[in-house]
Amino acid sequence: MEVFRLLPPAEQRRPCALTIGNFDGVHRGHQAVLAALRERAQALGVPTCVLTFEPHPREYFAELTGTPDSVPARILTERDKLDALAENGIDRVCIARFNAALANLPAEAFIDEIIVDGLRARHLLVGDDFRFGAKRRGDFTMLGQAAARHGFELARMDTVADAGGRISSSSVRSALEAGDFDLAHRLLGRPYFISGHVVRGRQLGRTLGFPTLNIRIPFARPAVQGVFVVQVHGVADHPWPAVASLGTRPAVERDGRLLLEVHLFDFAGDLYGRMLRVEFLQRLRAERHFEDLAALTAQIDLDAGQAREFFRLRDGAAPDG
Repeated sequence: MEVFRLLPPAEQRRPCALTIGNFDGVHRGHQAVLAALRERAQALGVPTCVLTFEPHPREYFAELTGTPDSVPARILTERDKLDALAENGIDRVCIARFNAALANLPAEAFIDEIIVDGLRARHLLVGDDFRFGAKRRGDFTMLGQAAARHGFELARMDTVADAGGRISSSSVRSALEAGDFDLAHRLLGRPYFISGHVVRGRQLGRTLGFPTLNIRIPFARPAVQGVFVVQVHGVADHPWPAVASLGTRPAVERDGRLLLEVHLFDFAGDLYGRMLRVEFLQRLRAERHFEDLAALTAQIDLDAGQAREFFRLRDGAAPDG
């Protein structure tokens, strides 16, 4: 899969079947859009292309207006989103930097400069609530007029629903916030996970008797925070049982940086630099501050015990790595 920042270079532009959106989660609703896009691309003999945005437009406007609480929690890292798009058969992804220039780009210019000239769309598929351009003036009617003028196909896809209701990024966020990973799995069509490279930390966990591997979280509001039962893919040829904390570590830090810390049960080895995938299984508790390291150590021991019990009940025996 090819990845470009905003638009491909002029010499690499070629007709495509295009869809546009944030695609946070790449959930089953998104997957239905991508499947329809692939089908039409194959009929036309052109590659599939997704235009997405970084940061989320709502993040940009929240910073502009000083309303951080309006920022939607992130479901996937950019790496995980790109992996999910690739797994869904997308040939090209263009990531547009959402900044003042893009926010103020008139809808007509968005069509002419990006959809037509920049991406050379022969087929455009959008969701039923798609709006674009400065002040969100662009809508399906405007796209229909442009399609007739420029000669590209236009299609609209209705929201996907199941027995539980509408499948959307918002519904996935709600499930994750509630710690309902079974529901999140159903909405996503796969288990919920975060992946990243293991980085070096302060090694405080090692001094407390609970060594951890650390993965940086590259945004301010993840869809999950707290302490969790997890299993880790990429350690061995099977998922490795573990307990994890995702948050700003208020017990030991004050810098506010987000970190995913994972304690692997009964593991010895060096994983620095390794790409790992952390799959979330059960929420144990919220993150909180502790008065001293002794209280923190006691709580970590309790968390680890609860996680081990989860695996014992699930697998019929205590995990032995």
